[in-house]
Amino acid sequence: MALLDVKNLCVDFHTDQGTVHAVRDISFSVGESEAVGIVGESGSGKSVTMYSVMGLLAGNGSITGGSVSLNGQEITESAFPDHKAYEAAMDQIRGNQMAMIFQDPMTFLNPVVKIGKQITEVIKNHQKVTDAEARARAIELMGQVGIPSPEKRLNQYPHEFSGGMRQRIIIAIALANNPKLIIADEPTTALDVTIQAQVLDLIRDMKEKMNSSVIMITHDLGVVASLCDRILIMYGGKIVESGSDREIFYDPKHPYTRGLLQCVHNPEKKEKLKPIAGSPPDLLKPPAGCPFVDRCPEAMKVCKLYMPEVTTYSATHQCACWLEEANRRKGENHG
Repeated sequence: MALLDVKNLCVDFHTDQGTVHAVRDISFSVGESEAVGIVGESGSGKSVTMYSVMGLLAGNGSITGGSVSLNGQEITESAFPDHKAYEAAMDQIRGNQMAMIFQDPMTFLNPVVKIGKQITEVIKNHQKVTDAEARARAIELMGQVGIPSPEKRLNQYPHEFSGGMRQRIIIAIALANNPKLIIADEPTTALDVTIQAQVLDLIRDMKEKMNSSVIMITHDLGVVASLCDRILIMYGGKIVESGSDREIFYDPKHPYTRGLLQCVHNPEKKEKLKPIAGSPPDLLKPPAGCPFVDRCPEAMKVCKLYMPEVTTYSATHQCACWLEEANRRKGENHG
């Protein structure tokens, strides 16, 4: 049984301009102790997907279809008798069974509350421990994530830490109750390259020590290269390709995946980075066919008219692309 199972998830946002169809009928699962990367440009639906899983959608956002199960338990609001029961259940699940590492620590950390209190509150919300035990656990966590002199720094405020150290505190808070699922939402975006590598190493080490599953959300394939076992490529609210790390990096099928790979710096090659021309689709009026059609150099007439069929290459590798379907049929005809 999968730790997390998402089936046919649809998420809409209701705005003054109309309904934004942010996530459009996606399905995936995450196994125990597995690391999965969700990669795509801003607006592709990757963060919205995970905020839906966590029950943290903004007030104008709602799950309009599909299901989300954690450890076999349905956790979408429709499975509960009312909103109050749903929120009570999610308060017990968030920070306990699953936790999130946010992109910007300063939007998550309370600037006027000492770091020690912010960590111990998360511990005491889910564990029956004394103040002294919670404090000892907070010191232990800060040490584990590489914060020097944790006993002293426990009494400091968020602004007294560097950006990289604040991100380590967010990781410590996420790990406080040994969650089975850790969701990292662009955790290295605002950090310099050296600190990025340290944070990714820390997440990898924590995953191995705690045997937790990790979902890494990012716009950069390079970030998931050494961390994730499996990668989902999202575009226009859809999963357009999924596969193992080797399949995505060495045998990409979707033109969008290949485009993303051309944006990753490879020190062994002297090729210039090649950005993907054009802009993502307007999800107020999603395209009838492939969401990538207007930016795809290999687009065919059918791509604009109909959503692509999913072609399966292996137990882990799938791609939704008419070009791949045409290639498969061509191969069958010549076989």
